[in-house]
Amino acid sequence: MSEVKRGKFIVFEGLDGSGKGTQIRMLEKKLTDRGRSVTLTAEPTDTALGGMIRDALAGNHMRTPSELAALFLADRVQHNADPKKGIISLLSAGKDVICDRYYFSSFAYQGIDTDLDWVMEMNLDSPDILKPDICIFLDVDPDVCMQRIDSSRAFTEIYEKASTLKRIRSRFFEVFERLKDIENIKIIDAARSPEEIASDIERIIFSL
Repeated sequence: MSEVKRGKFIVFEGLDGSGKGTQIRMLEKKLTDRGRSVTLTAEPTDTALGGMIRDALAGNHMRTPSELAALFLADRVQHNADPKKGIISLLSAGKDVICDRYYFSSFAYQGIDTDLDWVMEMNLDSPDILKPDICIFLDVDPDVCMQRIDSSRAFTEIYEKASTLKRIRSRFFEVFERLKDIENIKIIDAARSPEEIASDIERIIFSL
């Protein structure tokens, strides 16, 4: 029997309202049309830890930025290591894994209000957290993101304010500069049609 070829680990990042969900679904179709086996996943996960995080993001249970960063870390370790549906297991089985948010979001979101070096180190140095093959960042003006959020949501989460999103976008770019020599990060102008954006992403992914 031939050895199963490891799948690709693809992460999508961007501000809330940047269009990640649309592009993830479009890429999934492109990959499956080429005969690839694809699993979509997201952070926070659907585990008990993920539920605690979502509760905090919704403002139902207040937590400090450091608490949130630690919860995301624990959720991410479980996300990677689960023997049945964890990222490591899925990749080893030859599946491409597309993840909506990963540790880059922890750096940018929790990193605006707690020690960024600490958040980065505990994620990047964890033996149980995989480095993605590529991170696709969908860059959209924060004001445009807020317009999209306001027009499509009945409520907003704790980070979904224009002033906060501007700080987060700046932090993302600071993080990308710091990681440029060790991470494969592609920044996509996402203020265009979904089809134009998807075309750029497809070209990048199929050149991996």
